[in-house]
Amino acid sequence: MSEIPGTTGDVVWQSSPPGSIYDYIRVASFSIGADGLIEQWSRRAAGLFGMAADEAIGRDPVEAFMPAELRVDGHRRVGEILDGKEWTGLVPFRMPGEGGAHGLAEVYVMPSETADGERAALCIVVDVRALRRVETDLAASQAIFGQSPFGFVLFGTDFTVVRANQRFATVFGGAADDHRGRTVDDYLPGPEAERLGATLKRVLETGESVTDLQLVGPTPGGTGRRHWSMNLYRVHSGAGRPVGVAGLATDVTRRHIAAREAASARRNLALLNEASARIGNSLDLETTARELLDVAVPGFCDLATVDLYQGLLTGEEAAPGSWAPAHRESAGGSAELRRVAHASAVADALPTAVAGGGAPGPDDLPPALGSVHRFPFGSPCAIALRSGQVEAVPGDDMGFVQSTLAVPMVAHDTVVGLVQFSRTKGSEPFGERDRVLATELAARAAVCIDNARLYRREHERALILQRSLLPPGDPEAAGLDIACRYLPGNTATEVGGDWFDVIELPGHRTALVVGDVMGRGLRAAVAMGELRTAVRTLALLDLEPAEVLSALDEVARGLGSPGGGERSEGLGGSGGAQWPSRAAQKSREADLSEVYLATCVYAVYDPVTRRCTFANAGHMPPAVVEPGRPARLIDVPPGMPLGVGGEPFEEVEVELAENALLTLYTDGLVESRDQTLDEGLDALRTVLTGPQMALEDACDFVLSTLDTRHGEDDIALLMARIQGLPGEAVGDWTLPREPRSVGRARELARSQLMAWDLDDLVDTTELLVSELVTNALRYGEGEIRLRLLRDRTLVCEVWDAGLVQPRRRRARDTDEGGRGLQLVGLLSAAWGARRTPRGKTVWFELALPTGAPAAELSVEQLLSMY
Repeated sequence: MSEIPGTTGDVVWQSSPPGSIYDYIRVASFSIGADGLIEQWSRRAAGLFGMAADEAIGRDPVEAFMPAELRVDGHRRVGEILDGKEWTGLVPFRMPGEGGAHGLAEVYVMPSETADGERAALCIVVDVRALRRVETDLAASQAIFGQSPFGFVLFGTDFTVVRANQRFATVFGGAADDHRGRTVDDYLPGPEAERLGATLKRVLETGESVTDLQLVGPTPGGTGRRHWSMNLYRVHSGAGRPVGVAGLATDVTRRHIAAREAASARRNLALLNEASARIGNSLDLETTARELLDVAVPGFCDLATVDLYQGLLTGEEAAPGSWAPAHRESAGGSAELRRVAHASAVADALPTAVAGGGAPGPDDLPPALGSVHRFPFGSPCAIALRSGQVEAVPGDDMGFVQSTLAVPMVAHDTVVGLVQFSRTKGSEPFGERDRVLATELAARAAVCIDNARLYRREHERALILQRSLLPPGDPEAAGLDIACRYLPGNTATEVGGDWFDVIELPGHRTALVVGDVMGRGLRAAVAMGELRTAVRTLALLDLEPAEVLSALDEVARGLGSPGGGERSEGLGGSGGAQWPSRAAQKSREADLSEVYLATCVYAVYDPVTRRCTFANAGHMPPAVVEPGRPARLIDVPPGMPLGVGGEPFEEVEVELAENALLTLYTDGLVESRDQTLDEGLDALRTVLTGPQMALEDACDFVLSTLDTRHGEDDIALLMARIQGLPGEAVGDWTLPREPRSVGRARELARSQLMAWDLDDLVDTTELLVSELVTNALRYGEGEIRLRLLRDRTLVCEVWDAGLVQPRRRRARDTDEGGRGLQLVGLLSAAWGARRTPRGKTVWFELALPTGAPAAELSVEQLLSMY
């Protein structure tokens, strides 16, 4: 812009800047001389009419620019003007440069005089079309600015408000004109005002527009936070000169709230999804509580704690309904709880908020992790436990914790504990949506904790049942040094069906049993108990090992049928063929999934001969290590598992060397997911071939050396060192089948007992031997064999070839005999009979003398024999 100093006072003349109003409305001028011809022609006239000055000067304006039909009237008007009459009006004209199109001009004609005094005229012309466009643009601009539903504000180059519309004034108060001259500091707090001011400066300098600038501030006279979105762009004059920055402001508070709620909903859904994946992966109560806090902190809150009822953690059982909160309260407050977990996302934070609100005093400090405590009766936490509803806990006066939610952990209408979620100052306070999420998180964890409690209870019951069925301590057996171990699976696995047993048999023989019921849990433990009881019962019948397993197979199949062992019904009367009824068959097929399968190895060891007879039902092969030789697996035909049925079992008899080590075990010792069975058996042989050591140490060495996978499966291990009865502890004679053998038997028994220094047992033994040999002569067949065995007790055995088993009966008063077995039963510690491959054996057992006088028979016992 240029300035030209004037000659008068402070008057300053300046040229019209580009883009002035005259450019928009297209004003032009020309003059007419006394002859009615154009005398002067301005440059603006040349631009308006499209004719240069040399073309226009000297021409008749009516003839040059007006249509033919208007020329007569035009000449008359020019004559009037030259006569000194002013005139204003709309005059049509032809646009030479636009293909002869007509235009419309508003003409202002003012008479004038030349230097010679002749009449002339000065004409001012405005293009009506341009004027109408300017009017339209002004009207449109005013409509947009004044009627816009958005706040519209125009900042000048000094960043003060030049103009604002009524919508802007409605939001920020006052009339539109009241905002002239204000700055951004009048509308926004410091940081936001600085940010907007810097943005305005950048837009004005660079011309780059800014869209969706997010601003936050309070409304006039209010305390609520409002959110605005501003679009800013630079405004120019017609010549392109920047004259300010225009801003279009939109209140997006509702949109912001909706977006925040949507984000909160997405976050909550993500948290619930994460909770489903991470909570309840363990059956440990405290681990489940920590999993809950791992999800909640810091995704949902800043601090959190979990308290569980002490009775739930200690496994105390109570009547149904006693877990309800009403039964837990006491006059002093809630029932005892233990703090099992806490988590914090804030550095130097307290482990938990103060439960009752307010500043913590000496007695109000949060419970330490692992401590047992009670919540005061009237505290929000105790109320939440009683009501089962979420309670809000006030923040502390120290200004650290803003708010806390005390959420009861409810599972199956049972409160198992309390979780507290806390947010510190600076975090968003809890809302209603947060209360719902907190309740859902606590409920999911509560269900997992209650399931863990129920599982632990069932697991402990099964474990107690299982251990109660195992032999207590280290069992003793004649001619055997025995050590055994049972290792249950870890807490993450259910109780299995592994078992072992050592059963004393007549004749100082011993039955060694190791078995494994397939499956886990309480039902497997119960099935194991039933099979173990059946094994002991069958062993007392002194059956051969293959016969024991065959009978045990029937028992195992009966466990899976609804009727237990009643698996078939007789068709055709007593002694006829046994066939399953159609109803029983259908029931069995329907309940096939409940059939229990088990593996078992059954061995009978005779210390006199050091021979061991094995029978196997699908179990791991026994292992034996003889002195100076590597360990080997005894080749016992495995047979089918118990419960399959239909296949006979085979026996293998093996003579074991003195001091040999016999090992029976379950598959948990040699088989795992990372190791094949063959690899496990090879490893077992290698370990057993190691240096000889005490039997108890050998058990521990095997378990610690082999890779048992840290208790993935139960392990039963039974190891026996072979210690046969010495020859001097056995008396064995064969007697002819004749009456004098009775006296000979008494003499042999007396002599043997005297040699063993068992004088106190001579009379009783002679009497009982006489009775058994007499019965063998009277009821038996073939030659008679008498054997005395001395170990922990004295055993006397009388063998014959007869198959008729002796039967004890009560003799009538008139009977002269029939009291022999009654006498044996009264005077011996135990007696019995068993079948042998070539007949039968009748035996009795006497306890070795301890130095105390022998107990005398009572009168009732003596009279019972008569």
